[in-house]
Amino acid sequence: VQLQASGGGLVQAGGSLRLSCAASGRTSSTYAMGWFRQAPGKDRNFIAAIRWSDGSTYYSGSVKGRFTISRDSAKNTVYLQMNSLKPEDTAVYYCAADRTFHSGTYYVERAYNYWGQGTQVTVSS
Repeated sequence: VQLQASGGGLVQAGGSLRLSCAASGRTSSTYAMGWFRQAPGKDRNFIAAIRWSDGSTYYSGSVKGRFTISRDSAKNTVYLQMNSLKPEDTAVYYCAADRTFHSGTYYVERAYNYWGQGTQVTVSS
C-alpha cells in the first residue's frame, strides 16, 4: 500500500484546511487509516483514526471537536478536515494505514505498517 498525503499549507489561526491521503496498491485489504503529526523537536503523535469497515472514528483529545476524519471508499482516500486551527497545530501531518484495525492500539505508531510522506501545516497567529 502506498500513501500520498496532500493539502497542507499556511493558514491563519481560526482558519481551516482539509488534508487528503490517497491509498494505492493493494488497498482492498486496508482496514485502518490514521493521521499523526510531528511538531519540530517533538515526537510524532496520534490525531485521528478511522476503521474502514464501518467508518468508526477516533480522535485525540487535543483535536476532538475541531478535526474530522472521513473516508471515500470509492477513491481509497481518507480526509482530515481541520477547523478552528491554532498555532499549536503547526506540524508535519502524516497519514498511515494498516491491514488490521487494532482496537486497543490504534493511537500508536506501531499499529500502522504503511506511512505517507507527510505534509506541512503551518498556522500563524
